[in-house]
Amino acid sequence: MSNINTKNVISNTNSIGITSQTVSDIVTYVDKNKKEKVISLLNKIHPADAADVLEVLSEEYRKNVIFILSDKFPAETLPSMNVPILISIIEYFSLEHLIKMLSTLDTDDITYVLEICDEDLRKKILLGMPNALKKLIKKSLNYSEDSAGRIMQTDYVSVPVNWTIGKVIDYLRLSKAVPDEFYALFAVDSRHVPVGTVPLYIAMRKERDVKISDIMTTNPKIIRVGDKRQDIAFLFDQYELTSAPVVDQRGRLVGMITVDDVVDLIRQKADEDILKLGGVSGEGDLYLAAFKTARSRFGWLGINLLTAIMASVAIAIFETTLEKLVSLAILMPIVASMGGNAGTQTLTVAVRAMATRELTSSNSFRVFGKEILVGLYNGLFFAFLIGIITGLWFGDYLLGLIIAFAMLFNLILAGTFGAAIPIILSYFKVDPAVAATVLLTTITDILGFVIFLGLAKYLLM
Repeated sequence: MSNINTKNVISNTNSIGITSQTVSDIVTYVDKNKKEKVISLLNKIHPADAADVLEVLSEEYRKNVIFILSDKFPAETLPSMNVPILISIIEYFSLEHLIKMLSTLDTDDITYVLEICDEDLRKKILLGMPNALKKLIKKSLNYSEDSAGRIMQTDYVSVPVNWTIGKVIDYLRLSKAVPDEFYALFAVDSRHVPVGTVPLYIAMRKERDVKISDIMTTNPKIIRVGDKRQDIAFLFDQYELTSAPVVDQRGRLVGMITVDDVVDLIRQKADEDILKLGGVSGEGDLYLAAFKTARSRFGWLGINLLTAIMASVAIAIFETTLEKLVSLAILMPIVASMGGNAGTQTLTVAVRAMATRELTSSNSFRVFGKEILVGLYNGLFFAFLIGIITGLWFGDYLLGLIIAFAMLFNLILAGTFGAAIPIILSYFKVDPAVAATVLLTTITDILGFVIFLGLAKYLLM
């Protein structure tokens, strides 16, 4: 039986991603020592798919595949890997081979790999790289991890603003410094400051004697090396960009960011937020050993235990009331569950709206008011519903009225806090995706129990 994590295998008739058959074939070839078959198959598929294959394999098979590939290992596979897997396989390559592979990649991909290496290995790799490339990579690594400087490509096409299309075409054909992929020409002045852009689809349709200055887009959307990743993603999404120039503190062109880089940013941010909302930290949690995974989740579960104790303390205050009316204990989960779910709905919408900048300080009060109104509408409907059900169930319409009021108040509070918590956390520079869920659940549980049991104590006792 092969050690394959089949949950990560994508089976698709259109051959998008990897299939279970691909993984099965690799395992079979390794078992039968058919090295040429392994090499042929992994070099035939896309590097990103090759990365997925290696991630799906067990550690033993992964190691065997890497040794079989040896110097035929596709370098483009490295930046496509999840961090825990990438860290584990780096040690399988000789230093010389690793330097050779990395030197063939784009600067942003080299930076991605080097930033996960320990400092000693990083220094050795940089020492073996060509001087020009070494200088660029060191500069990228000096930028903040969350900045444009860290993810930009230092290979780009810049042309003097007074050049003609003909001169540009001749330059592109002869120059060895042209990147493998680019979507626009960046027109620069004598100080190397970008003053315009010319998309390739426009440039390639013009006659040779047409000047760049006559067809360029003026006032281009420019990214500064210190700009944050979320700001870059917003810029590309808002203005439907395919590429954008990156400038240093003096406004000089130093790199470019392309749409494929931004797609990665958006995916990483979405993954990060969904993990944080679930109380899971760390990239590649799926690939960590069981003990390490458990340890990474321990802190958040500990916080949830404390909040659960707080809710239990709130219930304990009404211990004598619960002893007299067992029906209250039966109905309590309904109040807590509805409040928690309603609050989570509002919270999810609010966090997403803040990430896409649809929720800002200018419209926060309007959104806040709307969510209170939504809580009121839902509260009235479900209060009426649960009141009738409870009255018929227990034959006690006063109990039905109590839980109806508790439901109404708790859903209004859920909407209120579901919108308020992320806004407040954002104001204090705390990521709402990290702390909002546990705060909201604690508040809705405690207030829901206190309202319900408090009304029952004063109206039924």
